Amino acid sequence: MREIESIFLDAVRAVDPESALASSVRRCGEILVAGRHSFDLSAFERIFVVGAGKAAAKMAKKMEEILGDRITEGLVVTKYGHGEALRFIGVAEASHPIPDESGMMATGRILDLANRADEKALLVCLLSGGASALLVSPAGELVLEDKKRATSLLLGAGADILETNCVRKHLSRVKGGNLARAAHPARILSLVLSDVIGDRFDVIASGPTCQDESTYADALEVISGFGLSMPPRVMEHLTAGAKGRFPETVKEGDPCLENASIVLLANLVMALDAAEKCAGELGFMVERVSNELSGEARDAGVFLANLARERLDRMGPGQRICLLSGGETTVKVRGKGKGGRNQELALAFAISIEGISGISFLSAGTDGGDGPTDAAGAIVDGGTVELAEMHGLDPDAFLGENDSYGFFSRLDAASGSKCHFRTGPTGTNVMDIQIVLLGKGP
Repeated sequence: MREIESIFLDAVRAVDPESALASSVRRCGEILVAGRHSFDLSAFERIFVVGAGKAAAKMAKKMEEILGDRITEGLVVTKYGHGEALRFIGVAEASHPIPDESGMMATGRILDLANRADEKALLVCLLSGGASALLVSPAGELVLEDKKRATSLLLGAGADILETNCVRKHLSRVKGGNLARAAHPARILSLVLSDVIGDRFDVIASGPTCQDESTYADALEVISGFGLSMPPRVMEHLTAGAKGRFPETVKEGDPCLENASIVLLANLVMALDAAEKCAGELGFMVERVSNELSGEARDAGVFLANLARERLDRMGPGQRICLLSGGETTVKVRGKGKGGRNQELALAFAISIEGISGISFLSAGTDGGDGPTDAAGAIVDGGTVELAEMHGLDPDAFLGENDSYGFFSRLDAASGSKCHFRTGPTGTNVMDIQIVLLGKGP
């Protein structure tokens, strides 16, 4: 296995949801301890476990080990291919990043469980990256097609997760604290894996069990800022909400949050700490570039490539350096190709270091996926562009068409290289990681 792959996989193992949950949640008899919170299970007649996200099934598996048959009923919804066989908690699979009927049906069942909870019930909510798309319940007169179209437009325009989730919250019966509103007056414990910069609970999974500061007016401003032509029902709903005809998302001080607790289980920083440890053990001097890499993917690729060239120029013979970063970039869709933000970032990086030896680079999603593809990301070096051109491929043309997946697929098939990086579903999700390895011969 290549060193760069080992570093990435160590990072992913460090944020395994079962391990992370086991480190923060334990049961001592009838006392459940989660972070700094404790719950006397004997005070509850019923315990419901619900959740959503790419790590939801693995989190639910660990909760079954902890709570066992004290679980009355439960359901989590995860991305297709990320499911687990469980005893007490049902698992539904649905589409991500564009929602589908399966996700909507599962969310309806989750809302039903929340509505059945009362003051003698504990609702355990398991949330991880991907939940905003998987936990879908259109508000008002909206239908699923409205939500799908709105999500597609926002993602295609390059909206970041804060902007996208601001709109999604105000089109939903479950996001923006509305799951907590449905479960009131039950006791609520939310266990969260963060997939957003800054670990903001109101943004992770679009904050179904916490307060939300955004408004209908903010959602309209996001849409206007990108110049998007949303479905008529979406605009009608948001406009009516801004005029006070629909309830706002849950705000600070709402009674439904009085009995709600949230515990952060794992995040990107934990993954990068593990990557740094692994790289150090492999003999690299490590530099943490950023825990909050954002912006357009191709711009981030150029930025990291420029940094790599600068560091390489200052290195001495035999020196080895690892540059680490992580975060979540965006892709503004200009062409008709297929790809993901990590593959686009890697392609832009490869173009920027063309012909330079001593640099290798990986960008990949910790969930094992990158956009609507079967790759987690890609691995490139200074010879990637030359190799592509030898086989009649024009990297700039592929980048212009947002066809990074097509580029790496054709390059691998033609040359036998292994640029595409595939892990399969990892069961976790703490955004993306970029690894640059630099080395000069003696």
